[in-house]
Amino acid sequence: MSNQEQHDAAHRPVQRKEMSRRQFLSYTLGGTTAFMMGGAVLPMVRFAVDPLLVKKGEGTFVKVVEESKITTEPLEVKFKIHQIDGWYESEPELVAWISKDAQGNIFALSPVCKHLGCTIFWNTKGQNEYDCPCHDARYSKDGKNITVANAPLDEYEVEVNKENGFVYLGPLKPNTRV
Repeated sequence: MSNQEQHDAAHRPVQRKEMSRRQFLSYTLGGTTAFMMGGAVLPMVRFAVDPLLVKKGEGTFVKVVEESKITTEPLEVKFKIHQIDGWYESEPELVAWISKDAQGNIFALSPVCKHLGCTIFWNTKGQNEYDCPCHDARYSKDGKNITVANAPLDEYEVEVNKENGFVYLGPLKPNTRV
């Protein structure tokens, strides 16, 4: 290549490849569609993810019964808790079986059978045991599984307020008594 050709090539204007109308419309419609889809999808994603990002509060304790009413015989106690599930707020009624052990310590058991989730009852067959009417699962007074069920009854966290004489129940935990 000669000097003249190099000089001409260096000073020649850069030729741009022009965009066709079809490409322009494709890019414009594609960008507009993506923008509109993002506007529709982002609120749905936020709706699904937002409850997962909210920090869980500590388990709250609920006042359920006077300490003086609790004996060694299990007592069925019904109570309500305030529950927030995503954006749905409710106050479901829960049940606990509360009693004292031989040392006088208060404990509360969940009435949900660990076999298939039926509700258990105290002493329905006169054997001083919790009985499940669904599949004849039986539990000891401490919640230990005797027949059918593969795990002991869950236990509520218990606090006794000595100032006002009431028993407070907290969240469920695995049974520590057996």
